[in-house]
Amino acid sequence: MKVTVKYFGLVAEAMGTSEEVLNLTGTTTAHELKLKCLGPLAIMDHESIQVAVNQNLDETIILKDGDEVALLPPFAGG
Repeated sequence: MKVTVKYFGLVAEAMGTSEEVLNLTGTTTAHELKLKCLGPLAIMDHESIQVAVNQNLDETIILKDGDEVALLPPFAGG
């Protein structure tokens, strides 16, 4: 199955891209995909990164073909 992963902020900088399409096999949750993508990166605490699947914040969703996954670092602003 193919999913589109979008990276924002510090995650995009660390990944060197803002978006990629990944081919996944088997059953994968959004949390498992987050760990796979962030694993080799030396960025902030991985638990501080939120995951949205099709614009819904939920790491427990089992991914399916065509899903859009966004990895969102903590945001600050005012």
